[in-house]
Amino acid sequence: MTATTGRLEIEAINKSFGPLHILKDVSLNVRAGEFITLLGPSGSGKTTTLRIVAGFLAADRGRVVLDDVDLTHVPPHKRDIGMVFQNYALFPHLTVARNIAFPLEMRGLPRAEIKRKVQDALDLVQLGAFGERKPQQLSGGQQQRVALARALVFEPRLLLMDEPLGALDRQLRESMQIEIMKICREVGHTALYVTHDQEEALAMSDRIALFNGGRIEQIGTPEEIYRKPASLFAATFIGESTTFIGEIRQGMLAANSLVLPIADKALRQAALGNGDRAALVLRPDMLRIRPAGPAGITPGTASVRGRVESQVYLGTTRKYVVKVLDGPTALVRKPADAADGLVAPSGQEVELSWDIEKAAVVPLELPEANAREHDRASAATQIDLRTRARA
Repeated sequence: MTATTGRLEIEAINKSFGPLHILKDVSLNVRAGEFITLLGPSGSGKTTTLRIVAGFLAADRGRVVLDDVDLTHVPPHKRDIGMVFQNYALFPHLTVARNIAFPLEMRGLPRAEIKRKVQDALDLVQLGAFGERKPQQLSGGQQQRVALARALVFEPRLLLMDEPLGALDRQLRESMQIEIMKICREVGHTALYVTHDQEEALAMSDRIALFNGGRIEQIGTPEEIYRKPASLFAATFIGESTTFIGEIRQGMLAANSLVLPIADKALRQAALGNGDRAALVLRPDMLRIRPAGPAGITPGTASVRGRVESQVYLGTTRKYVVKVLDGPTALVRKPADAADGLVAPSGQEVELSWDIEKAAVVPLELPEANAREHDRASAATQIDLRTRARA
């Protein structure tokens, strides 16, 4: 189904609560039928943005436009927007069918039409036989489906979801991710989805808007956000990574005693030149690991040496935590059944290598003092990784 309505434009939204500047010129264009996730840490502004789009909060400056209609001063009940809350917000005294019928009753639709639309919505979320039950008679996943059906039953132009899976356990959460994606694509609604869960955002989104400190740090497809981070925050917040921090010198990154080659294309894209502070970012699957041996030069690759701190078997993959000599702690993942059969014990010296063209480089926009703070934070993160690796 191709959506023809639901084009959303968020234009330079600003919002403050007293002295706290929560949103700072947030702008985002969402195409009709697109599933966009607002991702970021707590307090980054993603939920505030969603509530301004819904009309529950008023922006200090900026506009919200849906299908070329300015909604900035339109009350929530007249915006033609569906909303799914984290806590479901179902009426406990009403049946499932009456909960779903509520927005239709508020719009004054004929009883026969309400009955038909409610049954269609129940069938859509695979709860066709549950209409006469009360919410407390349903599981958490079923209640969330009811909340989704209620948000979709009046065929809104835009669907908003505020961490709707946050209260579910991991297995049910992953199942509901698939259900929500399937339903949204089936009905063709434009969706704006808020989460702080990185894996959830990568799995569900057409595009991700990554929030940081009240601004959108980067917008892109899940693969673009993961493979081509635009900043150090994007590189370290999304997924796991190894970062070498240093200074650009003659097209190389000088990081302590290490001198690491960088692809010319990556330097141009990041607009980096001699003397600029930068970070080289490597994802765990980019790194190859082998026992240390005689140094060899393979065209198009870079390598460093390190010592294995821990390794753990995870079924389909094996994870290594490697302390790079005069460098950061690296995280490496490789298929557990890889042909080389490497199982490196703790303490073994190894060589890590990677394809230069696949590595990302980002400007280090923080001043020196903050860069040192990042190093300390990164070290703390690696301690947590080592702890999880042993778990």
